[in-house]
Amino acid sequence: MSLVLWALVALPLTAGVALALAGRAADRWAPGIAVVVAVASLALAVTAAVRHPAVEAPLLEGLPLRLAVDGLSGALVVTVTAITLAVLLFSLAEFGADAARARFFGLMLLFAGSMLVTVTATTLPVLLMAWEAMGATSWALIGYWWREPERTAAADTAFLTTRTADLGLYLAAGAALAAVPGPLALDGLARTAEPWLSFVTAGLLVAALGKSAQLPFSFWLSRAMQGPSPVSALLHSAAMVVAGAYLLLRMRPLLDASGWGASAASWVGAATAVALGLVAVAQSDFKQLLAASTCAQIGFMVLAAGAGATTGGALQLMAHAVAKSLLFLVAGAWLTAWGTQQLPALRGAARSHRAVGVLCTVGALSLAGLPPLSLWAAKDVLLAGALEDSPWLYAAGLAAAVLSAVYSVKILRFVWGRPEQRATGGRRIPGGAVVPLALLAAACVALTPVAFPPVRDALTRYLDTGPQPSPHVWEFALSSALALAAAAAAWTWGTRPLPLPFRVKRLGREWLGLEHAAHVLLVSPALAAARAAATFDDRVLDRAAEAAAQGAVGFARWTNQFVERAIDGAVQGVATAARRLGGWARRPQTGQLHQYLAQAVAAFSVLAVVLVLVR
Repeated sequence: MSLVLWALVALPLTAGVALALAGRAADRWAPGIAVVVAVASLALAVTAAVRHPAVEAPLLEGLPLRLAVDGLSGALVVTVTAITLAVLLFSLAEFGADAARARFFGLMLLFAGSMLVTVTATTLPVLLMAWEAMGATSWALIGYWWREPERTAAADTAFLTTRTADLGLYLAAGAALAAVPGPLALDGLARTAEPWLSFVTAGLLVAALGKSAQLPFSFWLSRAMQGPSPVSALLHSAAMVVAGAYLLLRMRPLLDASGWGASAASWVGAATAVALGLVAVAQSDFKQLLAASTCAQIGFMVLAAGAGATTGGALQLMAHAVAKSLLFLVAGAWLTAWGTQQLPALRGAARSHRAVGVLCTVGALSLAGLPPLSLWAAKDVLLAGALEDSPWLYAAGLAAAVLSAVYSVKILRFVWGRPEQRATGGRRIPGGAVVPLALLAAACVALTPVAFPPVRDALTRYLDTGPQPSPHVWEFALSSALALAAAAAAWTWGTRPLPLPFRVKRLGREWLGLEHAAHVLLVSPALAAARAAATFDDRVLDRAAEAAAQGAVGFARWTNQFVERAIDGAVQGVATAARRLGGWARRPQTGQLHQYLAQAVAAFSVLAVVLVLVR
């Protein structure tokens, strides 16, 4: 079965690279090829999830390439490929013939392939390489409309923020190598000795929080909304942002072994779920609201990883992927039809497009955590683990769940409201875009039984997580009552602004000022240091180099003027003396034998005298 796993990762990667390199010449065929590849990838993912294949190939000395599908990664590969297929089906209607479709569909497949390698990697080097490829393709997809500076700037912000957090993976890899040189298997990192264990934990935690847009990195997801809606539907529902949460769920033994990693993950996830839930409530832009809610919902997954509720975290991941991709695609459909993503301007959009409105309602109610939809049950399964860990953690999770109901109903209150003097003609949503939306809406309902026995017990055994906390009936009842009460209050309040100070509202709209804080604390000091270094280079190093060059030229001139003359004179003097000595030495060379005999007698006489005197 190793061929299945090789094909699962190689097919989207190869097709993606081919389409991206083919360029505009392949625009006509790119959508069909991408959908066929997505269908084949889904079939391979299902097969791999059932068979659990593993493969190995040489990569670096002592660091082989190892991929494997187990319970958790099996659930993820099916989720990723299914959402990819739905998003690509929607994109068939979204992108016209004049768009750069080969580049778009190629990058989408390349991104999906990178995510598949990420979730199947069993060693840290392979994970790191796939992690980097995923970040690079996400930058290209967010900046797909590269001719618009605002969009490319947003892609740069998202990329640089996640890249900063990704340094944690390098820290983790370096610490693991320093502790025990070897293949760096993920399931062996928990056995790393201190102090390297804390470095590995910290590095993985920072990288995961950055990729999953958790506090304090959340602001990059707001900027990423400049990308096309299908990009948001894939990257921010089933891929990229869930990669960090998935990594923490997988590395639960490491979090436990560190002694502090599990608690840190739990509380960061809970804080993000509450804080970004409040940010979502403050948004009036549809996609910005969905982005903030993505941070909040992934906060539940991070909380589950810290609390040891792996089954609940996996359920939350799958249910959120379905609901959020549905809502992002709805936002894209209405952006195409209405030319805006501002909620006040979308008032009455659901009335004009009833089918899309009903499907949006299913996604929003699921996001709100209302029964009997999937996210309602999934949250209670993971919050059962939080309750065993800490009542305060459970209370924070319930507060975040209440906020989920508020911002989800806010969407419905606007889109089902009566339009205020707004014409609706000429805004048509292609019929082909409705089919994938309907499939995703059906999945929002179909996943609900998975959160209840006996299906949940079967999932726990499949994930091989050991005993998992089970929610009591009163927990389901309490969360349902709170969500229904919050939803009713939000619907009753309507679209009226909240009676809050202006500064508080602005803080919510600006994502708690996180990006501004990052600029003040990191970007501005870095730029100031760069400017100071440039000034030092120009005014000190540059001038020193010029002065040294001028000094060298002057020394060369002085040498040429004085030293060269002295050396030339000395050489000429030696040559003159040699000529004179040669002239003197030639005088005895007369060619007459008797003169040579006389010279020899004289020389021997002198030698004899010297010998006598020396003795």
